[in-house]
Amino acid sequence: MNFSNIQPISYLKTNTSDVVKLVLETHDPVAITVNGRVQAIVQDPVSYQKTQDQIAMLRILALGRKQIEEGKVLDHDDVVALLEAEDR
Repeated sequence: MNFSNIQPISYLKTNTSDVVKLVLETHDPVAITVNGRVQAIVQDPVSYQKTQDQIAMLRILALGRKQIEEGKVLDHDDVVALLEAEDR
């Protein structure tokens, strides 16, 4: 992983409000290191939610692709017939 902003945990401990302000303003994550290794990421909530939404969409697409490969599909006319049957 490539991060544009990497800080040691000691920096986070002493400058927490600055780190939070930075991620809120830039929407860029800050990688936090412990003993020189990235151990955590500080990210703003908007970017985090966007990432979660993208992951959910990818899961839905993967499930759809799997269902297509397994032949678990209905054509348009069958779907319309099912919906009309439910309305009755």
